[in-house]
Amino acid sequence: MSINPDHLRMAEALLFAAKEPLDEVSIAARLPEEADVYDILEQLQKIYEHKGFNLVKVSGKWLFMTASDLSWLLQEERETSRKLSRAALETLAIIAYHQPITRSEIEEIRGVGLSRGIMDVLFEAGWIRPRGRRRTPGKPVTYGTTEDFLLHFGLDDVRDLPGFDEMKASGLLNTEPAGLFDQFGEEAATPLDREENED
Repeated sequence: MSINPDHLRMAEALLFAAKEPLDEVSIAARLPEEADVYDILEQLQKIYEHKGFNLVKVSGKWLFMTASDLSWLLQEERETSRKLSRAALETLAIIAYHQPITRSEIEEIRGVGLSRGIMDVLFEAGWIRPRGRRRTPGKPVTYGTTEDFLLHFGLDDVRDLPGFDEMKASGLLNTEPAGLFDQFGEEAATPLDREENED
């Protein structure tokens, strides 16, 4: 079935003008009732596949982003961003792969105490948030990643995070990490599987 060119242009205009990413429901609400949002978005993705910016789905929402192979053009702007310390990056990775996770569990995986400053940096970046409390003695607070985390790293879902094999194949890891994957095994590759423990 062919797509009405006007519907395509309407969706394109909405996505260009939007101040934030849009989900399918928001787009459909502004288009004529007979418009097939899924086909329209798929067609727009193809149209912009080889352009300077692409239509991508991140955290369940759609937005235009600079093509990944042209990210070097924005290098100067990126250099002005605050760089995370190794400890903060490790902590963020642990939270992303093991969420929801408590502070003591983060410390156990890292093998060292967690300074308040590390968590503060991740909170300020908007990449982590409290998720609830664990149903264990003391009811410790658990932490997880945010929509801003998904947006920054271009992920549609936290389950899209690369697994150990993918990271090793891409050269990001030379040897198996000592704590991040082996302590919890497959659990590291399937974040959010521990939701049943939360309030």
